[in-house]
Amino acid sequence: MDALKTIAADSVKETTPEFGIGDTVKVSVNIREGNRERIQMFEGTVIAKRGSGVAETFTVRRVAYGVGVERVFPLHSPNVKDIKVVRYGKVRRSKLYYLRDRVGKAAKVKEQIRK
Repeated sequence: MDALKTIAADSVKETTPEFGIGDTVKVSVNIREGNRERIQMFEGTVIAKRGSGVAETFTVRRVAYGVGVERVFPLHSPNVKDIKVVRYGKVRRSKLYYLRDRVGKAAKVKEQIRK
């Protein structure tokens, strides 16, 4: 197990942004199309975080053209270039799966004012 931990320690990013459940984030993802690469933005609400160390992931949800889209991103993946927090959410749950059943303004998360 110690050998696995040392290998995993090399893959962990040194600086990761501080964001939590309910925050609205912009994730810059590296997309490979054939032999070309481009960066695609995915903006949405963080509804879940799980795992630890190299295996840590977070789920981002947004509604595009009336359809809910969720993507799970590995936090320490080299394809995740940047994570920017757009706004901080005020929630009292660790998983916001109940947002899947809500439509329109009912699916909004209150904003937390930070100083």
